Amino acid sequence: MSFGDPNNPYGQQPPQVPPGPYGQQPPQQQPQQPQQPQPGYGYPQQAPQQQPYGAPQQQPGQPYGYPQQQPAQPYGYPQQGYPQQGMPGMGMGMPQGYASWGARVGASLLDYLIVGLLPTILYIVGFVMTGASAVASLPDTSHCQDTQCVTDAYNSASAASTGAPVGALVLMSLGGLLLLAGGIFLIAKEGSTGQTPGKKALNIRVVREATGQPLGFGMAFVRKLCHFLDGPLCGLGYWWPLWDEKSQTFADKIIGSVVVSSK
Repeated sequence: MSFGDPNNPYGQQPPQVPPGPYGQQPPQQQPQQPQQPQPGYGYPQQAPQQQPYGAPQQQPGQPYGYPQQQPAQPYGYPQQGYPQQGMPGMGMGMPQGYASWGARVGASLLDYLIVGLLPTILYIVGFVMTGASAVASLPDTSHCQDTQCVTDAYNSASAASTGAPVGALVLMSLGGLLLLAGGIFLIAKEGSTGQTPGKKALNIRVVREATGQPLGFGMAFVRKLCHFLDGPLCGLGYWWPLWDEKSQTFADKIIGSVVVSSK
């Protein structure tokens, strides 16, 4: 008795199949393959679900419909995430908060040094020349003994002072033109990019409060005009950003603009 065959533990002979009527060989029986164990009773048979064409592939262990987890980024690469809501102009590497009062003052001083210093010097020289001309126009009549001497003294003083007012007028006119050109340049830069040279140096910019975009030339020009309202009461409007929630001057509140950091 042989117990070597697990399918025939008792060593029985398989039944003989009679030969065919024409001497043909009977068909050979294939050995039975061992069956796979069936799952326990009560467990439903589940077939793998086919994903629709074009649908994102689900990671193992995640229910269908849940957001997929992104693979970890290699070390040193910038991490990507959802954009966060924040101050006006945030996003796209732009501003990250309202600019401080000190930064605004520093930017204004730098802009003045760039476009306003030379015109100021020309104005001062022109005023000095005008004052000197006025003093020179006063004749010295202390030595005169008659009317003719006094008349000659006045004529001489008037002729000597004629050239000085003309030179002063030229310098002051040149200073005014330079100041006008510099002002237009600053307004154009502030309207197109939100930054004058001084603001760019201190990493701040002027944007619309509602959209975070630059004001444009027209609104930037109106904002400059509205700064006249910041001047009265010892410049109260210029001091207002120190305690204002959005660091706005009166002109900013009228126009709907804010000055933000662009670091």
